[in-house]
Amino acid sequence: MKPSLSLLSTCLLLAACSHSPTRDDSGIVPPAAWQSTHSQANQQLDQHWWSAFGSPELDRLIAQAKAGSHDLAAAMARVRQARASATIAGAPLLPEVKFGGSGNREKLLRGQGYSQLDTSDDDKAVDYFDASLTASYEVDFWGGKAAARDSAEQVLRASEFDRDTVELTLLSGVATLYVQTLALNEQVRIARLNLTNAERVLQVVQTRYDAGSATALELAQQKSLMAAQQRQWPLMQQQAQEARISLAVLLGQPVQNLELDGRAFARLHWPKIASGQPGHLLSRRPDIASAEAKLAGAHADITVARAAMLPGLTLSASLGSGADSFSDILRSPFYTLTAGLAAPIFNNGRLSAERDKATARQQELLQTYRGSIINAFADVEKALNSAHGLDQQRYWQDEELKQARQAFDMAENRYQAGAEMLLTVLETQRTLYQAQDQQVQLRMARLQASIALYKALGGGWHSQ
Repeated sequence: MKPSLSLLSTCLLLAACSHSPTRDDSGIVPPAAWQSTHSQANQQLDQHWWSAFGSPELDRLIAQAKAGSHDLAAAMARVRQARASATIAGAPLLPEVKFGGSGNREKLLRGQGYSQLDTSDDDKAVDYFDASLTASYEVDFWGGKAAARDSAEQVLRASEFDRDTVELTLLSGVATLYVQTLALNEQVRIARLNLTNAERVLQVVQTRYDAGSATALELAQQKSLMAAQQRQWPLMQQQAQEARISLAVLLGQPVQNLELDGRAFARLHWPKIASGQPGHLLSRRPDIASAEAKLAGAHADITVARAAMLPGLTLSASLGSGADSFSDILRSPFYTLTAGLAAPIFNNGRLSAERDKATARQQELLQTYRGSIINAFADVEKALNSAHGLDQQRYWQDEELKQARQAFDMAENRYQAGAEMLLTVLETQRTLYQAQDQQVQLRMARLQASIALYKALGGGWHSQ
């Protein structure tokens, strides 16, 4: 028993010797500030960023997406797979202990038997029983086992970060499609109002035509404009329904189950978002954290590949006993100690190729890590630039809409009084409709720019 316990203790001490993977330096120096000069100072982003848009309905849709998204559920399942794989990879760092027991009976059916079969004329059957407790361990001299565990743990961390990335993408997608759906509904409403205006003008033209003060050309022109606006209405309805369908997909339900209360699009507002400093972005994006974890795992894989090229030592200890009757099975104990050394001699370059493959994989993931950082900086810059540009466009577009509405009212009144040509009314109708439609599109784009900025900044996520 003492040699067995001594060997087991040695195995445990050797298993405890492990190393922590080193953190990789991307070699990329973050800029001191964002290029967009209107960005604000750093502050903590709220993880419930969608509530800043002031829509209880959006809050409800976000909750439904978290509970019903199949993509998010699949990402969570991948995390569970990675957690199990990490447990499997860490198991060889401790000795494996097995218990075995067996009972056997050999009986001579006829003849005199043979020397190995201990039978007699009085008893032609042989019974024997044995039990054993075996511990085995491959000594991790070169750190390959510990590196395999570290690699699996980094894969687990990467899968957790990937799950967070899926969630951030999902929630920003829900918010974006929600805004798009409301905007398209607003465009449908505007198209209906402009159709009503066109019908009113058509009645005036028809009255003047019947009275002989308007030409057939003017009547045809107004009917053509009205037909074009009638065509726009079902197009907007089609696009709004397609947005609803896409939104329902993100919620993990058929569109028939999607309920929207028709909240006015104009009541949505975008919050002021602090972009912080570029250097802080590296700890606020789950995709960057995932790329870093995968790179750390690739470093560990190189250690695993190198360790496979070196000799391996396996130790085992066994404590057993056997007897001819079950009641005596523990009366004849014995132990066995075994040490085995195995070293690769010839494998046609397979092990060195595995090492080279792991090294190339690490180099690939290093470039991916660097690329994810640069892309993250670009995402924030684009969102800030978009928000700034849209704010400037909306300022002048509001004035454009105001003047277009006044021009149409004046042209319609003057035409009814016979002081203006129909061509002017037609032109002001088109201008007014385009200005109204453009206002909705710019507002939708501005809301989506804020959503994109929240996503680019990590949506309040922080690495643990």
